[in-house]
Amino acid sequence: MQLRPLYDRIIVKRIEKQRTTASGIVIPDNAAEKPEQGEIVATGSGKLLNDGTVRPLQVKAGDHVLFGKYAGQTVKLNGEELLVMREEDVLGIIDDTTSDSLKKAA
Repeated sequence: MQLRPLYDRIIVKRIEKQRTTASGIVIPDNAAEKPEQGEIVATGSGKLLNDGTVRPLQVKAGDHVLFGKYAGQTVKLNGEELLVMREEDVLGIIDDTTSDSLKKAA
């Protein structure tokens, strides 16, 4: 089964990272907060404007994004937990090339 979002909705898969404390203790998943970063799996066709035109989305499948703690609706599909949210719930796109170049410069 595949999920295809409509209009300005997007499907996001949370990026899970193992969390450890400064002393090296691993924090179990059930004790840690859910991450507020994810990868876009699918996007809709665009935002439907009042005049009937469709504005293309600024995000695309494969983008890594930052979103609010309570953004989106959680759905389970094929045993995988996904978020369905509107494009406006995305706070920003994480550009991995920028962070890599900053690390090299330091």
